[in-house]
Amino acid sequence: MERPYRLITRLDPPQDHLTPPPPPLPCRRFVARAATPDRTVILTAPLPGADPALFRAEAETARRLALPWTFPVTEISGAAAAGADTWFTTPYIPALPLPTALAVHGGALPEETVRVIGAALAETLAALHAQGLAHAGVAPAAVLLTADGPRLTCFGAARATDRVDRAAQAPEQATGGLPRPPGDVYGLGAVLAYAATGHTVPERSDLPSTLSGTITACLTRDPANRPPAAALLPALTPPTPHGTLLGSATPLLTPGWLPPRVVAALSHQSSTLLSTDLPAPARETGTGTGTGSAPC
Repeated sequence: MERPYRLITRLDPPQDHLTPPPPPLPCRRFVARAATPDRTVILTAPLPGADPALFRAEAETARRLALPWTFPVTEISGAAAAGADTWFTTPYIPALPLPTALAVHGGALPEETVRVIGAALAETLAALHAQGLAHAGVAPAAVLLTADGPRLTCFGAARATDRVDRAAQAPEQATGGLPRPPGDVYGLGAVLAYAATGHTVPERSDLPSTLSGTITACLTRDPANRPPAAALLPALTPPTPHGTLLGSATPLLTPGWLPPRVVAALSHQSSTLLSTDLPAPARETGTGTGTGSAPC
């Protein structure tokens, strides 16, 4: 089949080279460039062993959704037949996976940053759940940070593989239950706990006192006792001076919401990747899309 994209780099660092290892990925993400000049994308592919047909079906669902704080799916590979490439693309803007952002920052993120992440994800999940759908893989590695706000990625990718982030998986899903909105709320709590402490399963005493109640409520084992995503947005966005509750995470994106080292890393990524000249295409073998031996 035609392979219109060539890989520039992985968006996620190799997990076997970091100590401690970052939270597991539900999918593989790359920065790739099209044959057409000046078109760079984030290319997402399933993990080895994942069900390519199910991965593609989830991507098709994501393409029909219009959700805040996500990337639109712009292209999906052809039918997921045996031996065929399976992937989808979203527009590229400089982005760091949440675990990478913590590594760059040197530890837990400031409370202001954590609140923006939580409010954006709560807004996204509330819109998704209102349509009767669940993400099924809300976890630290599924969150990307960009200069203009967080993005929740990898919609449905966890349904296509059994390699999921167990620390962010709701107890009812871990025992075989179907993904439901309360499971996404549990995952949101795990993301907030990780962003605020640097640990996937922190002690409650390690959580910031101003966020402890919200995070603990999300991580309640009984799904019936977890708050709905729509209720988390006002909990994470303090009232304005006039007492008005915010209905979006956008007003929280004030200058300085991202730590300086994270901002510098985003700028470095942009200048490095967008100035990269790819070598002449090499002869491709196997089923990967990419440059040289880089698989996708």
